[in-house]
Amino acid sequence: MSTLTIDIPTLEALPAVAQQLAAAIAESGHSVVAFEGEMGAGKTTLIRALGTALGVADDVSSPTFALVNEYRSGQGQPIYHFDFYRIDSEEEAVRLGAAEYFDSGYLCLVEWPARVAGLLPAAHLQVELVVTGSESRRLFITKYH
Repeated sequence: MSTLTIDIPTLEALPAVAQQLAAAIAESGHSVVAFEGEMGAGKTTLIRALGTALGVADDVSSPTFALVNEYRSGQGQPIYHFDFYRIDSEEEAVRLGAAEYFDSGYLCLVEWPARVAGLLPAAHLQVELVVTGSESRRLFITKYH
């Protein structure tokens, strides 16, 4: 298990950080990325910037009520964005087909992953977003094998 730490001093730094995150995801070889952070830490904002870095043309927004949004990368590959905040149980996620998405090999960006921890593959990337100031954040990217 290795961890990379990236400081985000301001919102203006987000595009560069998203490029670093995209590179870390590609280097990891993992398709499931679990985003941890308190409510309001900026998980969706970071995922929106990551989408831009990956060439997503669509508006990236939180799938809070839909639970999953699908986008296309600049190469035309599917990217799945999950928000499990409102999910009641792992069984509900199973019924939604979460495991099939996770096993697809396509990029899966998962907000509130602790709610579906039993469904996440052992090999995944965890991105923890920690609030350090009004605009500043610290990112911890950990690769689980």
